[in-house]
This record gives sequence, C-alpha cells and structure tokens, in this order.
Amino acid sequence: MWPEGFRCAVSLTIDLDFETAWEFKDPDYKSRPLGLSMARYGPNVGVPLLLSMLDDLGVQATFFVPGKSAETFPEAVRSVVDAGHEIAVHGYTHDPPNGFTREQEEEQLRRALKVLRGFDTEVAGYRAPFYEVSVHTIGLLQEHGLSYSSNLMDDFKPYRHPNSGTIELPVHWIMDDWLQFKHGLDDWLEPNATCAKVRELWMDEFLGIRAHGGLFVLTLHPQVIGRPSRIEMLKGLVEEMASHEDVWLTTCGAIAKQVSGSD
Repeated sequence: MWPEGFRCAVSLTIDLDFETAWEFKDPDYKSRPLGLSMARYGPNVGVPLLLSMLDDLGVQATFFVPGKSAETFPEAVRSVVDAGHEIAVHGYTHDPPNGFTREQEEEQLRRALKVLRGFDTEVAGYRAPFYEVSVHTIGLLQEHGLSYSSNLMDDFKPYRHPNSGTIELPVHWIMDDWLQFKHGLDDWLEPNATCAKVRELWMDEFLGIRAHGGLFVLTLHPQVIGRPSRIEMLKGLVEEMASHEDVWLTTCGAIAKQVSGSD
C-alpha cells in the first residue's frame, strides 16, 4: 500500500471552518462579539501560526475549506495555496449534508468547487462538515471529479469504496482537536484538556497505527490548535512522528493517489 521503505502514513488535515461553524449553530452569531472573535482568531492568527510551523518542519498539509470561508477570508486561503499546501472541499456552508436532499447537497458541492477552483489549484478531496456524509455523497464526488473522501470511521487503513473509484481516508474523533479541547459556543466554559494529555493520546494512537501499518489522519482547526501552547505541542508531536524513518508524512491527495495506484 505504501511507497517502498514506509510502513505507515500520516496526514495533517486542517479544517478552515472559521465563522461557518458558529453560523451553523447560531445564525445570529455576529451579534455576539465574543463568539465572533473566537471564530476570527482562526484566519487572523491560527492560520499564520500553522503555516509558519509547517514551513519550519518542511511538511505539506491538506486544508479542508468551506466555500463560504474562502469567500469571506480569501487572503487566508490564498496564503495556504501560495505556501504549497493542498486545499480540498469542506462543504459550502458548515451544514452537514446528511440533512440535505441530493439536489441540495449537489448545489453545496458545486458552489464550493467553483470557489476553491478559483484559486487555480487542484482540488481532489472532500470532507463533510461534522464528517456527516449522506447516502448520495460518494456518487456526487465521483460525478464532480473528486477522487477521495476523508469522513468515515470504519477502518484505520485507506480503502476504495465499493463500485466506485473514490478512495476513503478514514478519520476518528480521538484524532480531532475540537473534541479534545471542547471548543464552541455551548461549551467554552468547559475545562480544556491539557496539551500534555492530548499529546499523549495522539502519540499513543499514532504508535498503534504505525504498528499495524495504517493511516493516521489528524484533524485540526486553526481557532482551536492555533493557541501558542498547542502549536508548540503539535510541533513537537510532528517532529517525533517524523523521526521514524518508516513514516510517510504527506498530504491526503498524495496518499489517495498512492492507494489508488496500488490497488
């Protein structure tokens, strides 16, 4: 499955939800200055810190972008593309497609693709808001020229969807920073996990996946992981993972192409 000399793969994925995550929960979020400031920390502070860290490490990441985020904060998305990272679709709004009709889901996908392809870069992958794909999603991805999905939790190794060319790059809640740090409008007064505890959780899962030759997909959000202490924790974690010579640290797009070619 993996290139010669590698036993597992790691991909850092960054969801640029920005204000769309707040808008989904509270359409009047702009009337709440505190919540709005938390959302805007992502494009204004979190993205630059993440790009600087990735540059220091020489690592390419995959940024999943809602179309509306790209329209509202085009400079942030442009900085990602100019730094050589992959961008992929994360819906148009942050509404989960399992609540849409097929026609509504396709319209969201069309709108997002139009915006993201306007950055003159390849767009090959898709992650649904909240990972909540519908029964129509895989077919729609194939129809619109997207080669991979990163949504499901039924494996820790990539696979091809039955009767489809679509490659699945599995995820899991324990590898999602939003869940670990309890970040949002309704739970912002909940105690946050310490960086040490989250680092331990992620490293343990990485070592387990590495032992079994799988894929470790880390899901990050600039307004969550972008706090200074968490950036430093993440940098140390990635450095330790990269210190294993048999670990392939790359983008989702590169992994999907490798898996597709090795079928």
